[in-house]
Amino acid sequence: MGNFGIWVLTICLIFQSGYGFYLPGSYPLKHVVGNSLSVKVNSLTSIDTEMPFSYYSLPFCKPLEGVKDSAENLGELLMGDRIENSPYKFKMYTNESEIFLCQTGKLSSDDFKLLTKRIDEMYQVNLILDNLPAIRYTITEGFMLRWTGYPVGVKIQDVYYVFNHLKFKVLVHKYEEPNVARVMGTVDGAEVIPTVGNKGSDVPGYMVVGFEVVPCSVMHDGNLVNNLKMYEKYPSLIKCEPITVSKPIKEGEPIVFTYEVTFEESDTKWPSRWDAYLKMEGAKVHWFSILNSLMVITFLAGIVLVIFLRTVRRDLTRYEELDKEAQAMVNEELSGWKLVVGDVFRAPSNPDFLCIMVGDGVQLLGMAIVTILFAALGFMSPASRGTLITGMLFIYMILGIAAGYVAVRLWRTIGFGDPKGWISVAWKAACFFPGIAFSILTVLNFLLWGSHSTGAIPFSLFVILLLLWFCISVPLTLIGGYFGAKAPHIEYPVRTNQIPREIPAQRYPSWLLVLGAGTLPFGTLFIELFFIMSSIWMGRVYYVFGFLFIVLILLVVVCAEVSLVLTYMHLCVEDWKWWWKSFFASGSVAIYIFMYSINYLIFDLKSLSGPVSATLYLGYSLFMVLAIMFATGTVGFLSSFWFVHYLFSSVKLD
Repeated sequence: MGNFGIWVLTICLIFQSGYGFYLPGSYPLKHVVGNSLSVKVNSLTSIDTEMPFSYYSLPFCKPLEGVKDSAENLGELLMGDRIENSPYKFKMYTNESEIFLCQTGKLSSDDFKLLTKRIDEMYQVNLILDNLPAIRYTITEGFMLRWTGYPVGVKIQDVYYVFNHLKFKVLVHKYEEPNVARVMGTVDGAEVIPTVGNKGSDVPGYMVVGFEVVPCSVMHDGNLVNNLKMYEKYPSLIKCEPITVSKPIKEGEPIVFTYEVTFEESDTKWPSRWDAYLKMEGAKVHWFSILNSLMVITFLAGIVLVIFLRTVRRDLTRYEELDKEAQAMVNEELSGWKLVVGDVFRAPSNPDFLCIMVGDGVQLLGMAIVTILFAALGFMSPASRGTLITGMLFIYMILGIAAGYVAVRLWRTIGFGDPKGWISVAWKAACFFPGIAFSILTVLNFLLWGSHSTGAIPFSLFVILLLLWFCISVPLTLIGGYFGAKAPHIEYPVRTNQIPREIPAQRYPSWLLVLGAGTLPFGTLFIELFFIMSSIWMGRVYYVFGFLFIVLILLVVVCAEVSLVLTYMHLCVEDWKWWWKSFFASGSVAIYIFMYSINYLIFDLKSLSGPVSATLYLGYSLFMVLAIMFATGTVGFLSSFWFVHYLFSSVKLD
């Protein structure tokens, strides 16, 4: 039954990854014809600099009621989103054209330089209607391309043009009561649940299921708008032709902004309105990634099987069949892993540091598995901005209990049951990785502050993060450490000699093999890594979490197998210092991911400009690879610890 449940979960994940089904993060809103619809603006973004800026940092029209921040969550602020109200307003199912928005003041020298700089840096304007980002379609070489947002302007032959007229298309679908189609299955048949009566439910309404924008550069006559107020009709016909531009930016001249909007009924239903954003591209490539990982796993599993069946089991069986006198003779002729029986559980160097890293690795790995599983099942919808980051923080803090428990119990195991110093270990586990992360983010935040970017974390949010760390995460880690101190430590199956055995000279440095082992785990995820990097740095939507969850499970299996094989190889050459090597055998995948990040920066992010942007990229990449090293290293160490414990508990050597 357990296996059946696993198969059902796997099929659900594959279905989710292939078809983009998700549990919506909000309910459909009913808009009656003529109801007001307000467009919101998000931060200006660019794949050229990776630094978001406020929409109103440029000379755009401001709403009559003033600029107001929309409700934001922790994840939105950490991602650099700053959602504010805008002057763009529509009336449901009411087509309007030549709507005058405003005429800016004469462009000052600073405004002119800033506007042209943002155009050079390829900044995009991001608009939102009913929680849907504005989408733009372009045709390049016969292919239809989708973009979220539109560029601030364009540069043609050293002349800068601004997009000052927007042509909106709002796709709507007739409102359907959400409870009408709900049917509950029973033994005798189906029972229709009656719809709860809502006031005004008989009035026909519509739901917004699409939001498209076409930007145009139009030359307006400034004399015609001198006496116009916002939302009044521009007195002349406006031709919006995307392929031509006609409004150059000049210092000392104002800019006139206008827009038009058309409504179109669509067959797209509300639950499917995000399909245009989440259309999965490259499905065959994702499947290739998974098949590639399965081949690596099968290869390593074969090696592990050989170790267990042909080598270990054969040796143990032959040894157990001997009488005591024969065993004494064999002991004198022992070779390989049997010779290190008195040293294999000797405490490693810096044991407290190892315990801390393993504890933090368990916390990070658990956070990754739970977060990606929830996202794959649709609980972290893109309709709820910042949910993914907020969920990750919440899950990470809760799993502080696991970090403290594992770190302290491992500390007691290495210390042969001595609980002395467990508080120090739990405290360090609570502060080590978060301290590294906080240091990296603080340095990067100063760079963003210096650039006046909305990506900079506000000081108030810094205080909130510190309070979450020390008031929730640290106490939970200490509680986990307390339970770890009370839990029975793991008994070693053999005694450790007082005098350490000398390790024979090796033909090649053992650490060279450890570093090379990271290539196998890297081979299982590098294809998926490209899609993730493109999502983070190229502004593409990543939502194939079903594939990602499967790749994560395969990565865990490969890390365990690689570390187990290398630990056995080290023991066979009488190298009993396996503790740290088992951690870095799988953890060394982080080195290759960092090298891939540098390769991605050089060859895929060619347009990334300026030392600040490159420093931000490398800083965030370093933060990512450290987290991956902790998680994968922990998998390798725990699998090797289980293997060594199993191996030496099966043999009787004095």
